[in-house]
Amino acid sequence: MKKRRILLVDGYNVLGARSEMTPGSTLEDARHALIRRMHNYAGLSGQQVILVFDAWQGDRSVRSEDVYSDGFTVVYTRHGETADNYIERRCDEYARDMELGRCEVRVATSDAVEQTVVMGRGAIRISSRELLYEMETARTEGAPFAQSRGRSTVMDHLPQDVREKLERMRRKK
Repeated sequence: MKKRRILLVDGYNVLGARSEMTPGSTLEDARHALIRRMHNYAGLSGQQVILVFDAWQGDRSVRSEDVYSDGFTVVYTRHGETADNYIERRCDEYARDMELGRCEVRVATSDAVEQTVVMGRGAIRISSRELLYEMETARTEGAPFAQSRGRSTVMDHLPQDVREKLERMRRKK
């Protein structure tokens, strides 16, 4: 069974890592440019991408989610909810599937505290700059690069018979 791959992205954090702003453009223009780039990346990489913009200081009373048919979602949090809060909750929702090896969750943020929190919840952290590099490489070199990244464990490199023996030993406990 193929592992489901999920990427949670702190949108404003990524915008801060590489400004999409051009002279005369607005924050809304930068957001839309990032949304377009992330949507393209979702299609290239074959993973589910959830791009989160927080409105914790804004006046948005409800969270909104724009779900696209190809595994791409844009989330605008509600007043009082940060992107970090939303991302942490989603990591908690995926925790059991991550534990069972059914999915891999990566979180793109350069916030050191948030990186530590999500890693503690089983997700893989990726900095905003690493994500931007990965997106650019996927765009220029194609999808194989984007799909090959991720967590690799010692178990992944063991022969199948050894993995099965270790699994039987683990279950005997």
